[in-house]
Amino acid sequence: MSLPDDSRYLRGGPVAQRIIAAVREDAAIATAEGFPPKLVSITVGDTAAVDVYVRNQRAKAALAGIEFEERRFPACTAGELEAAIHGLNADPRVTGIIIQRPVPAHIPIRTLQAAVHPLKDVEGMHPASIGNIVYNQLDLAPCTAAASVELLKETGLDLKGLEVVIVGHSEIVGKPIAFLLMSEGATVTVCHHMTRSVAAHARRADALFVAVGKPRLIKADMVKPGAAVIDIGINSEIGPDGESRIVGDVDTDSVKEVASWITPVPGGVGPLTVAILLRNTMVALSRQRALYQATYGVVDKLAVGA
Repeated sequence: MSLPDDSRYLRGGPVAQRIIAAVREDAAIATAEGFPPKLVSITVGDTAAVDVYVRNQRAKAALAGIEFEERRFPACTAGELEAAIHGLNADPRVTGIIIQRPVPAHIPIRTLQAAVHPLKDVEGMHPASIGNIVYNQLDLAPCTAAASVELLKETGLDLKGLEVVIVGHSEIVGKPIAFLLMSEGATVTVCHHMTRSVAAHARRADALFVAVGKPRLIKADMVKPGAAVIDIGINSEIGPDGESRIVGDVDTDSVKEVASWITPVPGGVGPLTVAILLRNTMVALSRQRALYQATYGVVDKLAVGA
């Protein structure tokens, strides 16, 4: 779906192209030096929706000069998956590991995320990766959270002292966004299901982030005139014509008449998320090389725990 030519839209595509171009340069240099970056994707079960994500990741990785391998596990136990992940952790050819979601109900996703070595956690989902954000180590943050903050920076707003409200406090989106923005000097309020008046908080925000999974939750009367609105929601909705379409957590048509900037859905945060994943891959590669050099004195191969 093509978007109207409207300067209020914060499109993720152009930003993603810039990031992928920079990653491609870094990947070419690393490959020439004998350290080709490689991503391994783990898919558990048979989920058609996952195939779309994997194809997109593979295509963007190819553009960036990063090798991409998919490993499928049609049926397995959590223990078997953990063993496979530990094998990838020990493989010096593997830079990063991606666990595709959803996984079957009997597989605890947090256990799998914790099994990925922090140096290969390109999704930024390991507890250590999220915890590092608290200490202002921001270069390996969860991809969706980092993409959302990246789009806010595209507005040119000075983040120091900026009044920011986040609606949604998940461990991989809302909370990391809060810490990322606090590290930039913003004043951050996080709303959740026990917040007494989400609208009252939202109306005073210079920048409003929304990630709750409720279609069109945020209306125009909940947005401060001139604000930047970052819509992270992805919801399927049946339109008046009976056709299914993807909409965000923000009522875009009404809110864009009030806001100065707004991310479209689709076309906003989504396209940028994979680019951040690829950028994280190069950060992970740099850290792995630095560890090996510190441990062995020279860099003649890439290894973690060798």
